[in-house]
Amino acid sequence: LPRNQRHRARGGRRHPPHRYAPHTRAVMASSSDRPDVVLLWGKNGWIGGKLIALLREQGKDVRLAESRLENREAVAAELDAVQPTRVINAAGLTGRPNVDWCDFHKQETIRVNVIGTLNLVDLCYMRDIHVTNFATGCIFEYDEAHPMGGAGFTEDDNPNFDGSFYSLTKGMVDILMREYPNCLTLRVRMPISDDLSPRNFITKILKYQKVVNIPNSMTVLTDLLPVGLIMSERRLGGIYNYTNPGVISHNQILDLYKQYIDPEFTYENFTIEEQDRILAAKRSNNCLETDKMVQALPDVEIKPILEAIHGVFQRMRANLEAEGTYPDNLPKRKIAPHVWDAQGEASATAAPASS
Repeated sequence: LPRNQRHRARGGRRHPPHRYAPHTRAVMASSSDRPDVVLLWGKNGWIGGKLIALLREQGKDVRLAESRLENREAVAAELDAVQPTRVINAAGLTGRPNVDWCDFHKQETIRVNVIGTLNLVDLCYMRDIHVTNFATGCIFEYDEAHPMGGAGFTEDDNPNFDGSFYSLTKGMVDILMREYPNCLTLRVRMPISDDLSPRNFITKILKYQKVVNIPNSMTVLTDLLPVGLIMSERRLGGIYNYTNPGVISHNQILDLYKQYIDPEFTYENFTIEEQDRILAAKRSNNCLETDKMVQALPDVEIKPILEAIHGVFQRMRANLEAEGTYPDNLPKRKIAPHVWDAQGEASATAAPASS
């Protein structure tokens, strides 16, 4: 038998002879014999832009990828031309104006979120390049084994939420990434920034007419993006729940917005069932356990969400004052979100989504 068939006949799987260690530890030694070169996909995205700014502040040699993830040949050519020591992937398709878009554009979503991500990680695996993949934790929902107020989901749990096509694709990739020891997967959830960016979870719920009130794990970007870069530089591998420890509810966030930013702000609640009736796709609500990340970084402070959120609003207040938005130009009008009809066209409705 040919060599590869003899190997398979013995029950083994063929893998290139890589030097990566188990997923829970650093998977690749720093390339001390050559300068650190970071190649980043997602230069036009919200999180990608923040990562670029942080890397440049740190004096890193960061190159911005031009190839599209779904074009395997172009990605391979760019990797070979740049020869990075590590790769960061912050690219992905979330849909506009929200994830409902993905339910009506399934092929485009598969092309980027599944085929594209697999292309990049697989090509890097073949070249011994470490990849930090910014993924999502919106692949779980509370269930009997993980009720609200009970045990959260760990990195070993398989996704149990497929209520949106976006989450379905992300859950598939989450499982497949476990077969790539060169990949660090960071599960981001409901990202929060220190401004009123339209991508900020706080900004989104400020503009909704009604919100659900459910405790969720969330990612404060000011706190955790530097942590993610440390994990990348240390070549950690495997899946990590990438949120501030603990959970916080929609109402807790909006109450703090009133306390720090706009005392006149008001909001209303509605139920998940009421929300589901006006959305094309359901929304994920969950608690992610963060012990693995905290234990992997004993020298790094990671603030619990109920502490970190106060820092968010303190910085937000200072930022809004500096740009002249506070106090006279704060968002006042609550707008209905876009809801997708059966043809995949966006229109406004009276009741909004929660995320």
